[in-house]
Order: sequence, then structure tokens, then C-alpha cells
Amino acid sequence: MASDGEKEQRRLVSDRLPKWAGCRVTVMGLGRFGGGVAAVRYLSSCGARVTITDLRSAEELSDSLEQLADVEVEGVVLGEHPDSVFAGRDVLVVNPAVRPGQPDMERFRQLGLVTSEVELLLSALPAEVQVVGVTGSNGKSTTASLIAHFLEAAGRTVWLGGNIGRSLLPDVGQIAAGDVVVLELSSFQLWHLQEAGFAADVAVVTNLTANHLNWHGDMAAYVAAKQVLLARQSLRQVAVLPADDEKLNGWRVRGRRMMFGDFDSGEEGVFLEDEMLITRQGAMEDAQRTRWPPHLAGTHQRKNVAAAMAAAVACGAPAEVIDTLSEFRPLEHRQQHVATVNGVRFINDSNATTPESTMAALLALSALPGSAAQPALRADITLIAGGASKGVDFDDLAEAIAACVSHVVLIGETAHALQQQIERAVAAGVGACQVQQAESLEAAFRAAVALVSRGGIVLLSPASASFGMFRDYRDRGEQFAKLVRGWAGDSC
Repeated sequence: MASDGEKEQRRLVSDRLPKWAGCRVTVMGLGRFGGGVAAVRYLSSCGARVTITDLRSAEELSDSLEQLADVEVEGVVLGEHPDSVFAGRDVLVVNPAVRPGQPDMERFRQLGLVTSEVELLLSALPAEVQVVGVTGSNGKSTTASLIAHFLEAAGRTVWLGGNIGRSLLPDVGQIAAGDVVVLELSSFQLWHLQEAGFAADVAVVTNLTANHLNWHGDMAAYVAAKQVLLARQSLRQVAVLPADDEKLNGWRVRGRRMMFGDFDSGEEGVFLEDEMLITRQGAMEDAQRTRWPPHLAGTHQRKNVAAAMAAAVACGAPAEVIDTLSEFRPLEHRQQHVATVNGVRFINDSNATTPESTMAALLALSALPGSAAQPALRADITLIAGGASKGVDFDDLAEAIAACVSHVVLIGETAHALQQQIERAVAAGVGACQVQQAESLEAAFRAAVALVSRGGIVLLSPASASFGMFRDYRDRGEQFAKLVRGWAGDSC
């Protein structure tokens, strides 16, 4: 349970916000992922007078607008953010996608009148609810889902939401004392929480690599956003951190450290070494043999499991919940097996929007049945990659592709630069990958199935964002799965 000090920190979130009845609020950025819709419905139910503004069109936001058909709002302004939607407003609720520096937002921020859907949720939670916050450059969705899985196995009532794609605002009335709220938090969401006074009972940082630099501006700003999760923790709260990430060593950590990793560092925390799960808290140490399910292959998945177990143990779960690991199913669009057709495996890893995620997929797939661990035999993989740029470097990814992949078909804004880097790696003798570009995902898919050998893998793992070509990474993954099903039908 939350300590008295933690309860007080949680109240800081509540005290910052006004009483909503009669309050004039503008929701800036309705969006398509549910957070904006949930904020509008919640504020309206609390008696607020809500105006919606979004740069997208009514057609683009049709699903979100349909969900608000029964909600009375003062106005909906789409395609622009005119001065009229800000004049006379008491509070601005900002979508996480709104970047720092937006003039209207900054004006409200200087007055302390900007909040977010996540802060609305945190302000409404009972103080006796445990809150677990999960962030990181990669693996946070899987880690958050694993934490929820382990805690449910321990008999806790768990609410999973945040950046994973589900707002918990509609559930506020059902969340009770003693429950656990697990929130996946992106760097965007954390940036908008920096003035909220938020302190997670358990804060998990999975890892740290360059990401979203086009949004934050530089690596220092990105790191500062991630550090918001740890900044206000008390000594009684817990920070779960990777034991092998040197970039996090210099972070100021107020909470009690619990480390995790795929080797035993000897510190307090949870470690997976060989087939043993090692749990260490203070003077207590436990080790138990663990059966590893094949659907969670790869070093990155072992680290996700270790991080999740550390968080679950910090919340009071027994180490024995690791025995339920085989019951956990990976999330959609994350190394998801779509089908095997004519001896070819099709893997949807559309959620891989960073180079590190794609490199993890290549490493994991090399250990699957039917693939060999030796680099010389990794040519079974035909990769579809590319998309919108996030301002990150592709040097390491290019070398990994050259070494592990027989063919790669590139799409989108990052295709040209990535092709040049892969070809330089091939010229340097790293591997023998063949590279080509395609105008669309469908064209890339057709090229990939023409290139892949029987017994091989067609892997969609873009290492880039989806915007510009798709609604989001889910849409990209679903289009890939649809292409697979169509090709399977044609091949019958």
C-alpha cells in the first residue's frame, strides 16, 4: 500500500487542478487513441464546459467523434486552433502528441493551467491505490502487460492503461482501494506530467536509447522527460532499473533501487541467469528454476520478464508467480506470428519503431526453431523496414541487417538513408544483404515473398514511425496481416 508520504505526494496532483463543475476547459487534440475521448467524457460528467479543438479533419476523427455523439460539449473546432477556443478558458487539457513550444499551450503552461488525460486519471485515484509507472525506449508495453499478468496471478485487482492504448478514466469509479494501476508512460506523457507532482509507488525504466528526437529536440530533453517518472519518488517507493544500462547510472534516484537483468549483478532485484530466477530483497534471497516458453524468445524478452517480476515483487507478489509465465501471450504487433504458408513464417513486428526494437527481433528470430544461431545461416530472414523518421541514428541497425538478413525491402521516408548505410556495411564485409526499395507496403510485401526461400521468414519490423503512410503502427501491422492472408489464399 501507499505510505503516508506517498499519499501526500499523490494529493499534490489533485490539489493542482480546479473543481470541474462549471469550469471552462479546452481539450487540445482529440486524437484517435481514446485518451482525448475519455478526457472529454470525464470532464463533461464532472460538470465542465468542454470545447474540443484538433488539427485533423472530421473524416480523420470520425471514430472519436462518433464515441462522443451522446456528450454535450460547447464546441468542436477542427482543422485549426483559432484564438476563440482558448479565450476565457480556465484549463487546457493537452494531447500527448502536442509538442513543446506550441504558443497557445505555453501561454497556459506559464499560468499553471495545462493538464493531461493521465494527470486527470491520477488526480481521481484513491490514495490507497498502488500505481506502477513503466517507461523506456523499448519493451515498455510488454513489460507493463507482464506486470499486470503477474499481479493478477498473485490475486490482485489490476487496471492496465496509459500509452498501451487504453485510458482508465472511464474506470475511475470502479478502481478501489487496494487495487493496482499499471500505466505505460511514453516520453510525451511524462513531459506533460512534469509539473503534476506525480510519484509512482513503483517506477520501472526498461532501458534508454535515442528515440523521438524529432519531438523532444535533442537527447538531453528526451532523457529529462523520462526522468520525470523518478524525480518525485520518496525513499519508501521503488525504482526498478536495468543492471546493465550504463546510461542510467548517473540518474538521480530517490526511491529504493531494485535492479533487473539477464545476469545476477549481486544487487537487490530480480535476475534471470541461465534457467534460474533469482529474487533478492534486503537480507532475503530466493532462487528457483524457471521453464522458459518459446513464444518469449530473445534476450530482450528475458529482460522484460525480469523487470516485470521486480515490479510485481515490489508490489508484494510472491516469486512463484513466475510459474504462470507460459500462460502469458505476447501483444499484437510485437513479433507476432501471423501465419506459416508454404513453409514461410510471417512475423508482424509493426510496433518496432526504433532501431533497437528491430535489432532485438532479428536476434530473437535467429533462435527460433528452423533458424540457426550461426550468423552464416541467418539469411533465412527477409525484412520489410522503413517509415517516418524520428531523428535517430541507423548505423548499428544497418550493420545488424547486413549481418543477419538475406534481403531487405525498404519503404517510407527513412528508406534512402537506411539503404545507403546497409550498403556501406555490406561493402565493409559485414554481410551480404541485398537491398531494394518499394513505394508501398503492398509492393514491399510482394517483393519480399518473391525473395524469401522456403523455410524462411518474412519479417515486418520497420525501425521507424508509421505516420504519413498509415494511421498508426496498428494499422501498419493489420495491413501486413491482411496481405499475408491474401497471399495465403492465392497460394492455396
